[in-house]
Amino acid sequence: MKSLEVLCKLARKLGAVEAKVISPQTVVTAPWVRWKCQYGCSGYDGSLTCPPHSPAPEETAEVLREYKKAILIHAGDHGDVSEIAVKVEKEAFLSGYYKAFGLGSGPCRLCPSCDVAADCRKPEKARPSMEAAGIDVFRTIRNNQFKIEVLKSPGCKGNYFGLVLIT
Repeated sequence: MKSLEVLCKLARKLGAVEAKVISPQTVVTAPWVRWKCQYGCSGYDGSLTCPPHSPAPEETAEVLREYKKAILIHAGDHGDVSEIAVKVEKEAFLSGYYKAFGLGSGPCRLCPSCDVAADCRKPEKARPSMEAAGIDVFRTIRNNQFKIEVLKSPGCKGNYFGLVLIT
């Protein structure tokens, strides 16, 4: 199996600003996060990776308890952190970390439109975002000594994060 640091280096090679190994116990879930998706995001119910189709916060919390290590990926304001997370997940899996699972950021952008009544057309690449799975991204990021601030205007640059659950 590749070391977790090698997987962090892969994330940086793929465009991440930073990637580091964290404890899944520092990942915070909360029911209010889904409300932010439902009452504030135009992507709500627009894809199979968004609420109400994505895992509920309670389910995410239960799954997090099954892991001892994760990789938190910071893509800054560029790069597709969801794509990076899926590639790191795949490399981790092929390296022997059979439980590896990635979560990205924001709505799925793999297809021009999603038929939520049908099966996903790209299940090998589609993953829920951290927020779609009920993760309090701000608290989780701050718990792991990364900086994140609220965007105060449409012109502000985003600060995107992803997560790969490993062992």
